[in-house]
Formats: sequence, C-alpha cells, structure tokens
Amino acid sequence: QVQVVESGGGLVQAGGSLRLSCTVSGLTFADVAMGWFRQAPGKEREGVSCLSWSGISTYYADSVKGRFTIFRDNAKNTLYLQMNSLKPEDTAMYYCSAGVGCFGAKMSPSKYWGQGTQVTVSS
Repeated sequence: QVQVVESGGGLVQAGGSLRLSCTVSGLTFADVAMGWFRQAPGKEREGVSCLSWSGISTYYADSVKGRFTIFRDNAKNTLYLQMNSLKPEDTAMYYCSAGVGCFGAKMSPSKYWGQGTQVTVSS
C-alpha cells in the first residue's frame, strides 16, 4: 500500500519562506518521478513542480520559477519543495504525488496522493 504524507505547511507573511516535505512508503521511491500540485479555493488544481527519478529533469510552473526549488533525498524517501519569496497568490493546499509524469515542459498527476498541507501567505 502506497502512502504519501506531506508536512511543512503553515502561515507566513509575504516575502517569507517555507519548506514542504513529502515522505513516501510502499513503492521504490528512487524509481519514480515526484511532483507537487496545489489547489486554491475556487480554482482548479495546478501542477507546481516535478522532479524525475534521476533528478535530471525538472518542471516548474511559470508562476513559481525562480522562487521555488524542488529536490529529493532518495535515502530518506522524501521529496522537498523549498518556497521562497512567497506571495499571497501562493496560498493553497499543496499536494504531493508519487509516480507523476515529469517531462520538463509539463507534468501530469498519478494515482498516489497525499492528504495535502495548507500554505497561507498573508499580505
């Protein structure tokens, strides 16, 4: 049984930073691409960033390029999202997904999701 567990969300002022973590069990973490999605109230879910299993291929949504960094620690079965220079429009529930499609120019979700972690950025 695959389990995906996010943590690290919270309330931060605009311009601040947060680091999200996602720990996965039940699959070979090092063999799968991983990704972060987010969904704000009243909006569709959007892909934020993904990282291939090798760590070579990455994708970032235009809205977060230059501010967010995705990385992974395969020894800990953990994916991270370092979020800097946060803006109020980054406020959303952030979800981790294991086994995503991650092709550099786009990303697609998989069937394995976490429960989400809330990020709220105040102005």
